[in-house]
Amino acid sequence: MARGLNKVMLIGHLGTDPEMRVTPNGTNVANFTIATNESFKNSSGQLQERTEWHKIVVWGKLAEICNQYLKKGRQVYVEGKLQTRSWDDQKSGEKRYMTEIVCSDMQMLGARGDMPQQMGNSGDMSAHAPSHPHNQQDAGYASKPQAPSTAPNDSSFEPEKDDLPF
Repeated sequence: MARGLNKVMLIGHLGTDPEMRVTPNGTNVANFTIATNESFKNSSGQLQERTEWHKIVVWGKLAEICNQYLKKGRQVYVEGKLQTRSWDDQKSGEKRYMTEIVCSDMQMLGARGDMPQQMGNSGDMSAHAPSHPHNQQDAGYASKPQAPSTAPNDSSFEPEKDDLPF
């Protein structure tokens, strides 16, 4: 029997540069926001756009990578899980909640010219993080996930640029 699924996949633009800090036990953690846009037609048929903001938290080596290479405005793919944490507000004493995405995989998107100069010509723009230190599962480091092939067996098939997910 399945226990459940908690998976988030986003493509958006950074709203802030990553802010990195080190926890008392020496673990790197970075935080930033991503904006995703949605277009739709309202009841009168006019095109509307809605922006949704997402808080992202990244741990360990992936936090270092995000801090080094990501900048405000950069388009990225982020994969992770939703997590809600709570604390007591020191001023009011009220219980506060924050839901954020704990990132386990990140890929920088866009043209190579959009990448910071330090990136060089490695070509691999993906990064995968080990599990959060409090998580029992050790995901390790992995390369970019491969999309399933939907091409027919005909070797002359050429996907059009609009068929690409990014």
